[in-house]
Amino acid sequence: MTKAEVGMGVVHSRYVPSSHAHYAGNLVDGAYSLALFGDVATELCIRTDGHEGLFASYSDVQFRSPVRAGDCLEIEARLVRVGTRSREMDFEVRITARGNPGRGESAADLVQPPVVATTARGVVVVPPGAVGGGVS
Repeated sequence: MTKAEVGMGVVHSRYVPSSHAHYAGNLVDGAYSLALFGDVATELCIRTDGHEGLFASYSDVQFRSPVRAGDCLEIEARLVRVGTRSREMDFEVRITARGNPGRGESAADLVQPPVVATTARGVVVVPPGAVGGGVS
C-alpha cells in the first residue's frame, strides 16, 4: 500500500466485446465508460487505502468520441485531491485500437495517437480509518 498523493494513477486496458454494443453502428452506451471509471477508482483506492472506496459523485462527465464494439481502450484514474476520506480523481477513456471490418471480419487498426472518448472528474470516499489519507 502507498500513501495517497496527488498525481498517483492507475491505467487499465480493455477490449470492448460485441455483446456491449447497444445502438446502431455498434455503439456502446456512455454508462460503459462510467463502469470502467469505477473499476480504476477501485484499484486506486485499494492501492492507496487498502479499501475499495465508494463513488460519491461526478462533477463533470464529457462524452467526446463514440466507443464501439471492437475497440481497445485505456482507462485511467489520477488523483487530483486527497482529503481525510475523500479522493478526487480525473478519469479518461482513450481508444487505442478499433475494429476495421472493411479489411475483414477480425481486422483492426491501431489508433495513433489514441482518441479521448470520455473524461470525468469524480469523488470516491474511503471508510474512516483508511490508512492512506491526507488532510481535507
